[in-house]
Amino acid sequence: MEIKFLCTYWGREHQDAETFLEGVLDEGYDGVEVNVPSDDCFRAQLSEGLARIRKLQPGFVFYAQQVLPPAVEDATAYCDRMLARLEELAALRPQAINAHTGKDHFSFEDNCRIIEAAEAFSRHSGIPVYHEIHRGRFSFHAPTLMPYLERFAELQLTADYSHWCTVSESMLEDQEPYLLKSFPHVAHLHARVGGPQSPQLADPFAPECAAALARYTGWWRSLCRSMESRGVRLLTITPESGPAPYMPAEPHSARPLANQHGVNLRMKQYLQQTLTT
Repeated sequence: MEIKFLCTYWGREHQDAETFLEGVLDEGYDGVEVNVPSDDCFRAQLSEGLARIRKLQPGFVFYAQQVLPPAVEDATAYCDRMLARLEELAALRPQAINAHTGKDHFSFEDNCRIIEAAEAFSRHSGIPVYHEIHRGRFSFHAPTLMPYLERFAELQLTADYSHWCTVSESMLEDQEPYLLKSFPHVAHLHARVGGPQSPQLADPFAPECAAALARYTGWWRSLCRSMESRGVRLLTITPESGPAPYMPAEPHSARPLANQHGVNLRMKQYLQQTLTT
């Protein structure tokens, strides 16, 4: 199974698309994952830059993100906003869209209608939609996700297990069966290490985080074995340590406790060694 590593634009929003893509290539990533801003100049630069890169690296990956700003609305209004955003992203021709889908306080049936709409978009556009495991979405909690997987047998997920840890205030010691049931649905992985009190440890490579890193690495290795046993040919991974407020900071000075950029680069290098040997 081939593994490709994508660089997140999250935390680099101060960079224009050209500068971002240049840095991505210098750091040896195989693609990018971008919550695309509304700026027309950025979009044009991104499209032109991707076209240039793909002449030399045809397999370079571009995933877009569908993340809606908060709004007070019912499920119908939310669904309309989501579909408008998906259509907007489709114009940029990503290989897939990573979607923050639904809301944790919508009913099961309302979230199912929203998922159905996203899946219909995927069918007519030809662009896969990967629904991210995330707090605040329909996928916020491991046991709560299971009925959705039963309803939608072909549902594809972006696995970010840090959210399940924080929601359950645990390291999922008693929820391993739910992890295993999620594996057949995972198409993309967000490699971030969190804990019972936070979805992000400042530096997962610090000695005091060794147990947490080992636990997540075990999950990721098991996921890879599951995918290989099913004949999956590609796994994409975005090392996704985030900036503030995900990145813990010192009181008063607000200085981040670790370098987000450095953590992600080290995570890529760590997983290149750990998951491919």
